[in-house]
Amino acid sequence: MINAVHDQGEPDSSWSVANWLDYLLSIHPKNIEMGLDRVQQVFDRLDLDLSTSTIITVAGTNGKGTTCAFIEQAAMKAGKSVAVYSSPHLNDYRERVRINNALVSGKEHCEAFLKIEQARGNILLTFFEFATLAALTLIEKHNCDIVLLEVGLGGRLDAVNIVEPNMAVITSIDLDHQEWLGNTRESVATEKAGIFRQSIPAVIGEDDPPSTLVELARLTQVDAYWQQRDFRYHHGNQDWSWKSKTQTLTCLPIPSIPIQNVSTGLQVIELLNFKLSEEQVKKVIATASLPGRLQQISEDPPVILDVAHNPHATRNLRSYLQQFNFSQLHLVVAMLADKDIQATLEPFTSLGAKWYVASLDNPRGAESKLLKSVLDETEIVLEFDEVSQAYSRAVKTAKTNDLIVVFGSFFTIATILENRN
Repeated sequence: MINAVHDQGEPDSSWSVANWLDYLLSIHPKNIEMGLDRVQQVFDRLDLDLSTSTIITVAGTNGKGTTCAFIEQAAMKAGKSVAVYSSPHLNDYRERVRINNALVSGKEHCEAFLKIEQARGNILLTFFEFATLAALTLIEKHNCDIVLLEVGLGGRLDAVNIVEPNMAVITSIDLDHQEWLGNTRESVATEKAGIFRQSIPAVIGEDDPPSTLVELARLTQVDAYWQQRDFRYHHGNQDWSWKSKTQTLTCLPIPSIPIQNVSTGLQVIELLNFKLSEEQVKKVIATASLPGRLQQISEDPPVILDVAHNPHATRNLRSYLQQFNFSQLHLVVAMLADKDIQATLEPFTSLGAKWYVASLDNPRGAESKLLKSVLDETEIVLEFDEVSQAYSRAVKTAKTNDLIVVFGSFFTIATILENRN
């Protein structure tokens, strides 16, 4: 992840990715500045041509990364070349751009950064705006059949929205980033709907869409496909099924990413008319994965990592854990202080779990005592100064038939993966 900033002189071709990341953090006084005027100006100067690619913009409170990963891996199975832009990364900035599920070299990233620096002149760009333009530069260079652009925040005013898509996808609608997106699902939906364009297909994976989303789909005249109306899934005990207007798939394997997101991805690949057999589709469902999303890194005892950091995500995580049989649940958690900590932890209360709460080593990180303070006194809670300490204690304490779950932030999961490598 990204923390440090230092003065290193003027940018040039000798800079490393680390040099550039420090510089990007230093050139704008804010981490987030909503609005597209500045980034649009620089984008126009770059004169990028993405017209030969099918561009899919993906927004949503949760599920963007796994939905993109599923579509990406289905595209590759269909013989298509595919580029993905996503954020944030876990351990390596280069994770933000994938070409056919592989990272782009640091040298290419640095060349793209220098191109943006030269194009922007005196226009101030936030870290995310600069990174988005650099990613688009890389994606144009590789000229892929399919381009998946994950929206960083909201939709309407996100830097990704400068690109005109051929298809829009909204994975879920819930509360997060309330200071930017509002305090209701209706206001969040209004921001997400900013990626709609007249007459293009829009696949909505949210199965309980707010009225504002429905109304904006009508007003913008997108060709909308709604979960539970135009396509749907049914979860059985050992498998699941999926049905759209044109096909039915049965006896599908249980995926390692949320079924709701796989269902959304299936509607997307149907619209893209990928020539995949039913067996190929089942293979993609069985194997599609993304680091830090319902990721199992150990079996004795089982250890699950998930970047869940808002109430919607932890409810989904809690539901996923129902498939496990365990004697004792061990929860390792560290979060950012600006999240709704109490509501995020609530799905795991009253389960008799042992909590290992840690302070997060980040300027926005919450201290362990804050996490402990929102939990009921009946919960068993141990406090730690660092995530690695909390995780180490959980591993030492847990027995073979227990379950360890680590969640709360991308930073939390990044720490575990970094120490594991």
